[in-house]
Amino acid sequence: MLNARSIGTLLLGIWCLLCTCPKSFCQTDSPALEGKAAQLKFVVILSRHGVRSPTSDASRYGIYSRAAWPQWDVPPGYLTTHGFELMKILGSYDRSLLAQEGLLSGSGCANADQTYFYADSDQRTRESGRALAEGMFPGCDPIVHGLPEGAPDPLFHPRHAMSKTAVSASVADPAPSNFAAQALFERYRPQIADMDHILATCGAPALRKQSRVSLLEVPARPRADKPARPGELNGPLEVAASLSENFLLEYVQGMPLRDVGWGCINESTLRSLIALHTAAFDYTHRNPIAARRDASNLLNSIHAAMQQAVTGARVSGAPNPPGARALFLIGHDTNLASVAALLHLNWAADGRRDDTPPGSALVFELWRERTSGQYFVRIFYTAQTLDQMRNTVILTLEHPPLRIPLAVSGCSAAEGHLCTWAEFTHNVNAAIDPAFLVPLR
Repeated sequence: MLNARSIGTLLLGIWCLLCTCPKSFCQTDSPALEGKAAQLKFVVILSRHGVRSPTSDASRYGIYSRAAWPQWDVPPGYLTTHGFELMKILGSYDRSLLAQEGLLSGSGCANADQTYFYADSDQRTRESGRALAEGMFPGCDPIVHGLPEGAPDPLFHPRHAMSKTAVSASVADPAPSNFAAQALFERYRPQIADMDHILATCGAPALRKQSRVSLLEVPARPRADKPARPGELNGPLEVAASLSENFLLEYVQGMPLRDVGWGCINESTLRSLIALHTAAFDYTHRNPIAARRDASNLLNSIHAAMQQAVTGARVSGAPNPPGARALFLIGHDTNLASVAALLHLNWAADGRRDDTPPGSALVFELWRERTSGQYFVRIFYTAQTLDQMRNTVILTLEHPPLRIPLAVSGCSAAEGHLCTWAEFTHNVNAAIDPAFLVPLR
């Protein structure tokens, strides 16, 4: 009988045969047994939506720049045509990978009814779910589940459904001192100053009367007008984080370089500015207090769906019915960041730390060792590179997206980045707060 350590080595070898990890992660002394010792039984993919337009009208952030921002051909916050195509590419790749791992068939509609797509109610998430489904099962017309468009979904936005007692409890404690807004501003002042220089000097001046507001003139302090959001930022880092995301969207949308930061931002500059968005998320969504409030419900549902695959019986909180082989949850970067915070997951990919670009995902795999019947969990971060998004690169098993194995603390099978089912369950139960669990609709 294989123990946890040998299973970890075995599955790592299987993974490396599929060419989905960097060579530095693919060193193993035990040859893979062509997947005969362990079987992938179920997968949950928590994905961010695809490339969208900025969520606010340009007038809101135009006060910080001398030039007008580029025009988008969709309303604020909507998935673009390019974003839809990129999500279809990801869906096609996911089908190939899951087929290679033996979970789904390689083509046709046979497993469409065993793959459950559940999206948040925004247009960008609903359309991203449809694109993933079309990419995975072309011509099969798979259903994308979710609430009516615009309805608050407690899976992705639990605060809308929390009791007043729970909301009060979520703000009873102050945010941790190491997330102090002023300290973060000082730490990232050079990047904020670089961005302010771009905003002040790049592009043809817009025809308007008001003067430009410098990022360095915005007071750095926690927001006092929204007490229900511990750790929320207000100040130059908050604004800079939003604007860096806008520059990222311009770049991965494939806009001409003359329109990306008015021609002043290349890929190298963009990578530096993206760190501002990550820093803001460290404060607002990786904050332990906010993460427990915002992600307990989602992480509980992920675990419930996996529990169904273990037991074969209905488990309360699972979005999908029993019998599914794959569950896709299409939400937002905030969801990825807060779930990662609860499990203490971190990654470095494509030159960026803990970044959650459009289409990125956390992947939870459930494996079963054939001889003992023991279950293991393996977690990945996956995303297209900036180049793959900008240039609409077709993904294949030979040319995959980024796929980074994530280590979970307290798991014995560290060589394969695996947790036994008991260890994973223990981590989930320790991370979530039952006070923030609300029923799914």
